[in-house]
Amino acid sequence: MADSGSPSLVEDFGPAWVPGRFERGTDGPQLILVGVDGSPTALRAGAYAAGLARRQRSRLVVVYVMSPSVWTGMSASLLSAAQEQAHDELITELREPIARLAQEAHIPVTLEIRRGDAYTELRRVATERQADLVVVGASESAGHRLVGSVATRLVKAGLWPVTVVP
Repeated sequence: MADSGSPSLVEDFGPAWVPGRFERGTDGPQLILVGVDGSPTALRAGAYAAGLARRQRSRLVVVYVMSPSVWTGMSASLLSAAQEQAHDELITELREPIARLAQEAHIPVTLEIRRGDAYTELRRVATERQADLVVVGASESAGHRLVGSVATRLVKAGLWPVTVVP
């Protein structure tokens, strides 16, 4: 599947974001982007980012990237059906907890689902939305020692502050 760079879903929850009044020493990030993939570390990263967004009165953008590597080796017709089913299930699975988070924490949250390489898409969304901070979970994969984890690649890009949650 080609890396199109366009979102396959963008959905907003919670109150509209209004910048708070400036206070010396508390003018933190206005937009926090968090990458999630369902792993325990990504869930911790999501919780950390949500808490930070609540305390700093920031907007939170939750990004999930559907990786094409999951679909490698499937026929085109099976691939299309499987992708659509996975996409629909994912939206259903993510929508409720994100809407609840936005309501309970009183923060504006945007869910954005992309297709492609996780690093490329997180970088793209962070740039498009002018993120002040990117939060991701630490990789639990041994294979990332050779290629580099998404977190490591984001830090090396040096474009935004990156918080890596263990």
